[in-house]
Amino acid sequence: MRSAETLPHFAADYLSWRHEVQPTAATFDGVHVHDDLLEDFSRAAIDRQVRDLNGFARRLASMPVDQIPAAERPDHSALMASAQARLHELEVVRTWERDPQLYADTIATSLAAQAIFTYAPAAERARRLLSKLRQVAGVLDAARANVREPAGIFIKTATETLRGVVSFLNRDLPRALREVDDLSLLADLDDAATLARTSIERYVRDLEEEQAPRAKATFRLGKERIEQKLKLGDGVTLDTDALLRIADRELAATRERFAEVARKLGKDAPDQVWARVKQTHVEPGGLVTRVREQCAALYTFLRDRNIVTVPDADALVIAPTPPFYRWTFASLWAPGPLEARQQRSFYYVTDADQSWPQERQDEHLRDMNDAVLWAISMHEALPGHFLHFEHLRKIPAAWRKATVLAPLSVLEGWAHYAEHLVIDEGFAKKDPAIELGQLAESLVRLCRLIVGLRLHAEDLSVEQGVRFFREEAMLEEGSARREAERGTFDPSYVIYALGKLMLLKLRKDVEAHRGSAFDARRFHDEFLGLGLQPFDVLRQQMLPGEANDGVVLA
Repeated sequence: MRSAETLPHFAADYLSWRHEVQPTAATFDGVHVHDDLLEDFSRAAIDRQVRDLNGFARRLASMPVDQIPAAERPDHSALMASAQARLHELEVVRTWERDPQLYADTIATSLAAQAIFTYAPAAERARRLLSKLRQVAGVLDAARANVREPAGIFIKTATETLRGVVSFLNRDLPRALREVDDLSLLADLDDAATLARTSIERYVRDLEEEQAPRAKATFRLGKERIEQKLKLGDGVTLDTDALLRIADRELAATRERFAEVARKLGKDAPDQVWARVKQTHVEPGGLVTRVREQCAALYTFLRDRNIVTVPDADALVIAPTPPFYRWTFASLWAPGPLEARQQRSFYYVTDADQSWPQERQDEHLRDMNDAVLWAISMHEALPGHFLHFEHLRKIPAAWRKATVLAPLSVLEGWAHYAEHLVIDEGFAKKDPAIELGQLAESLVRLCRLIVGLRLHAEDLSVEQGVRFFREEAMLEEGSARREAERGTFDPSYVIYALGKLMLLKLRKDVEAHRGSAFDARRFHDEFLGLGLQPFDVLRQQMLPGEANDGVVLA
């Protein structure tokens, strides 16, 4: 039976449903009607989601594509891919059944969003937090019921995250709500925080004392599941063997370029040159000031170079990372693209804590050396995530810019490409160390691609992954271990490098198609203006009339 439903009607309904069942994602999209809720991870709720998703897929399939206006046909493809990817996650990958970190991270990010962003007056956000805190026990009960045999590395990560939430409740929540003067509300918050903290501590004990000693499950997805995950989520049709050949090729080329640039800075071996470059960093307490200087220089360069439309620099606040989020080196917290009112974005950087042992402070600042810091600022701020989100806000159709439906390859691909773009346009001509920092970050992303695929599709061990990051990306032991361990519970981190390579291929093909008429600013603004759609869909729109074989990477 053919459907009379229009695609915009379907898209609005589907997006509204996704926000309802994923309230934390709704908050990050800028939709606040579900801000008082945590996700329902009960088995009944998950079964309902699967039934609903199958219903949405059937509704889409019933629409005759030839009767959909040509301008909307790419949306049909993108929405079908979104529904299929979500179904694959729930029915096949089943993270909800394998990894307690899903529950820990949901609690942490959901609470943090209300603390960091001033979406509403402090008292209103306090009431939302009160509601969420009362639901923490239910989320952990669902984790206890669903996750019966987690891998040991998943237990380690989840317990670290949950202890971070306890720290947030003890120290940072009162600071975030210091403007609230309603004593009754504050008393209710204190009671709810105590109950949440007790539930978290009990679950941490369960994980460490009951589940960890008998943890035998594998963290590996397996070759078939990770290939299908990449295909449905990001349109990558190549198998892992082909992807690894591409990754090995790119890693070799990047190592060669790294050696070339290193020779401009000294005659020693590249890793020795890099070790010296890493010694150039600010003193403790100086990171925020240095990043502000970098972002000002990047803003001026992009405006003068005219390679992409640049947003208002005053829309970005650069500040120290809040204490409860200091496990990250740097992060951008941007108001969602569906946010109803204008708000500024926050680019947080984590300085060395002077209470740390001196050795840890020194290692942290070496990792945040000036050269790498440039690449991080390009990635997180200009022309990376901050600029991307500012462009997204201008897109009228909500479903084309909602991050809950977005392929990670487009979000992270643009940010990683942004580092490459700035260097390619000549920003580092006078200081080779800046390009060396960008190449060092590229090496890390390529190692993520290789290690992530081999962890899940082959039999690479975490220890072998640590060694690979040390040797190929020249990371220090602590950073190499964090990267290798992340690959076990976050296989999507392979997408950073893949997204950049897909964007470079798209640019190359568009440049060949347009010939002398190609203009970099037009290409970048057009790409950003089309929204968060899979690369095969973007190719259909940016290469009209070209044969589309579904290959987004070569």
